[in-house]
Amino acid sequence: MTLLFHIFLNLLVWGNDFSVAQQNAKQQHRLILLNFSGSDWCGPCIKLKKDVFESSEFTTFAENNLELIRADFPRLKKNQLAKDQQAKNDALAEKYNSSGKFPLTVLLNDQGKVLKEWEGYQPSLSKFLAEIKQFR
Repeated sequence: MTLLFHIFLNLLVWGNDFSVAQQNAKQQHRLILLNFSGSDWCGPCIKLKKDVFESSEFTTFAENNLELIRADFPRLKKNQLAKDQQAKNDALAEKYNSSGKFPLTVLLNDQGKVLKEWEGYQPSLSKFLAEIKQFR
């Protein structure tokens, strides 16, 4: 039961509104981690979410240091986003992922300035967290 509750909490941590994340980052002196994902078609995206973003080590760090935003681009009709959410994700992609890479994870400051980008799956959670901590 505890594992299920922990997984459920992990799902609640990720937002989908960049302006809210930016406002929270300013108020709480946090960085923004923006993840571009294809949740129903991109194997490395699914693996990154499961192995890295849903890990207890990442979740513990993120709770106190990051505003998390996922810009998802599902392909299956049953997973399609609401038009307003799709428009928000498209705008984020135009600004931060114009080449359409998946997965792409972008670390931003509270002004929306790119600090670092990671392309693809991140096999080393400790290296990934260490790289984020360099900007804290």
